[in-house]
Amino acid sequence: MSMSFTDAIPEEIERAVKTSWAAFQKYKLLDLKERAAFLRLIAEKMEARRQPLLEIANRETHLPLERLQIEFTRTQFQLTSYAKACEEGTWLDIRIDTEKNLGTRIQPDLRKMLIPLGPVVVFGASNFPFAYSTAGGDTACALAAGCPVIIKAHPAHGQTSDLMAGCIKEAAQDRKLPEGIFIHIHGSGFEVGKALVMHPLTRAVGFTGSVEGGRALFDLAGQRPMPIPVFAEMGS
Repeated sequence: MSMSFTDAIPEEIERAVKTSWAAFQKYKLLDLKERAAFLRLIAEKMEARRQPLLEIANRETHLPLERLQIEFTRTQFQLTSYAKACEEGTWLDIRIDTEKNLGTRIQPDLRKMLIPLGPVVVFGASNFPFAYSTAGGDTACALAAGCPVIIKAHPAHGQTSDLMAGCIKEAAQDRKLPEGIFIHIHGSGFEVGKALVMHPLTRAVGFTGSVEGGRALFDLAGQRPMPIPVFAEMGS
């Protein structure tokens, strides 16, 4: 049976996003190898808590242990895969086009690369307590890109999410990363999610779930004075 958790209040949400934004100013400058080491350490912390995590997830979701074991290992693979990609750096798409005299015109010096956006709000999925929730693909991707993460735990497996969050926070502390790089909150109702998406300092959303839920978040993101991207896997 799942434990009962209290929904985050507006003041808590405000503090979470502002703390995440402050952490972003430092985390976005972190060396790629340091980010990769952080992701690998999260996978190690998970391994150290494998058995209790599996037992709690099984009790909360009633999903078979065999299925949860596969998903657990898959989540660790996601973390280490993003770590490898992160430190390789090719995804930054760095381009340097030096100034050229083309006869009829001068081609200006142009240098560009992909940069992190800022705090990413990730919504835990009801039927994937590991791979598409607290430390899943969306979280791993955002952290690899240099973006802090704010997780809204799914009420179907709140205790599992809490324990997973502990792995990430402990890894962040061990790596001496800025406070606020990862924030975990609860919210069973729509209002918590709405407040997170609409906050002016939120820069992107990750969602796995129903078409209705994903569409609602997408619409909210598009209604902001400055619209933000919503990366959603909806339905199946």
